[in-house]
Amino acid sequence: MSNTAATRRSAALTEGPSRAPARAMFKAVGFDDAALQKPLIGVANTWIEIGPCNFHLRQLAEQVKRGIREAGGTPMEFNTVSISDGITMGSEGMRASLVSREVIADSIELVVRGNQFDGVVVLVGCDKTIPGGVMALARLNIPGVILYGGSIAPGTWEGRDVTIQDVFEAVGAHGAGKITDTQLKTLEDQACPGAGACGGQFTANTMATVCEFLGISPMGSASVPATDIGKDAVAERAGQLVMGVLSRGDTARKILTKDAIENAIAAVAATGGSTNAVLHLLAIAHEAEVSLTLEDFDRISSQVPLLADLKPGGKFVATDLYRAGGITLVAKRLLNAGLLHRNALTVTGRTLEDEASDAQETPGQEVVRPFDNPLKPTGGLVILRGNLAPDGCVVKVAGYTTVHHCGPAKVFDSEEAAFDAVGRGGIVAGDVVVIRNEGPKGGPGMREMLAVTAAIVGAGLGDSVALLTDGRFSGATRGLMAGHVAPEAVDGGPIAAVRDGDTVVFDIEKRMLNVELSGDEIAKRVQAWQRLAPRYASGVMAKYARLVSSAATGAVT
Repeated sequence: MSNTAATRRSAALTEGPSRAPARAMFKAVGFDDAALQKPLIGVANTWIEIGPCNFHLRQLAEQVKRGIREAGGTPMEFNTVSISDGITMGSEGMRASLVSREVIADSIELVVRGNQFDGVVVLVGCDKTIPGGVMALARLNIPGVILYGGSIAPGTWEGRDVTIQDVFEAVGAHGAGKITDTQLKTLEDQACPGAGACGGQFTANTMATVCEFLGISPMGSASVPATDIGKDAVAERAGQLVMGVLSRGDTARKILTKDAIENAIAAVAATGGSTNAVLHLLAIAHEAEVSLTLEDFDRISSQVPLLADLKPGGKFVATDLYRAGGITLVAKRLLNAGLLHRNALTVTGRTLEDEASDAQETPGQEVVRPFDNPLKPTGGLVILRGNLAPDGCVVKVAGYTTVHHCGPAKVFDSEEAAFDAVGRGGIVAGDVVVIRNEGPKGGPGMREMLAVTAAIVGAGLGDSVALLTDGRFSGATRGLMAGHVAPEAVDGGPIAAVRDGDTVVFDIEKRMLNVELSGDEIAKRVQAWQRLAPRYASGVMAKYARLVSSAATGAVT
């Protein structure tokens, strides 16, 4: 037995005469005796060639493996699934997106447990790969690092920077006759110039920010864009870094603490991040066995100012943030204001405070505001409750100033029905669009509603129409939109009781979402409501619908 075998989980797979068959099979694919006597490090890759977000991860994995070898480990790469949210958005395929989060976590867990790896680096890109990877590390509780592939560069259209958000909104503008066929086609051709995840502070970049503030990604790594010349060095360092985490014995749950999760919530609030962060952080906390509720998000967001002027509510994209000083600069702002737990541990072995002290602010940058001159005095997320959402719902208020909306409901039992109504002019100023049967169980899969919300904005109704749904939103969504309404319709939530013409009231300051109906009337309508037949009778979608929990608890299975 090698000198290090007693401290290696993988020794149970590779050491001793009884393991000769396993070693024989490893040798068939190129691992020799020397390699098998070193710590075995899984490199979990979410590479696909379907869409830009994960397209470059195959090449990036080679740099990660180089770093692992340099630091004395043996890398073993494996792949898992990914669903491109941007491609599937607005289609039946979008139902698979949130389901994939659980499949990603499950598959990483299974491969790591099956091969008894000593540590793991998870390469992530599109939205659900990031929380799925963190959830797997929390379950496994072994040394691990998350490496984000980085953001796409912005496209250029009619003299300005554009992202995929602009394309979705242009669909609405085109439908309203505001842009021509040629303009839409040109925008389509120019919006996404290469590899990398969607460029605003949408869900992918929000969750990449979260990972740095959790400490499970090295500070400064996520900000480096996908096609930047420095990304290979970031990947190589991640490979070296996991060996340091292993040598210190810093397992994932030593890093994924309540303090770390609260730091991540503060980062989402300060950057105007995606409402999906609520869903995913609840799920991560669940896997890490950390107590977390919706009230924690509202409490922290109410204390943290909105500092980063990022799309979809602001002016700038992720590459602009990188040039300004990156996520590290945001961390330094919040630490200097006393809004973070400064002693939280990170994968580098240093504290979050130590990491943030390395921030270098570009003179004259306008992306991250000074603490005494924020975009807003409080953060970008609020939690509403009321007789329409007794278990809560999430609203992103970054880039939006309206704090009260009262209007008649326009009720739809699917995203497609609502999208069609927008396209034919069936939604008018003052309306409250209600989309139900799109929750975790009812969808199933809790589709994002970017096609609808962007069409509303593109039609010029973004400031005059509100929307609520038991589904969820893309990080690119903007406007007065309440998602994750719980309980969902299929569970008999009050959203099932709403009818066309009912008056719905959003009150952000009071944190309320109500329909002007008595409790008795709501109960009567819910009792009479006919649940729709399940969309799937078999397969993974049906299984997910049977197992998934409420959005209020993270939609975990």
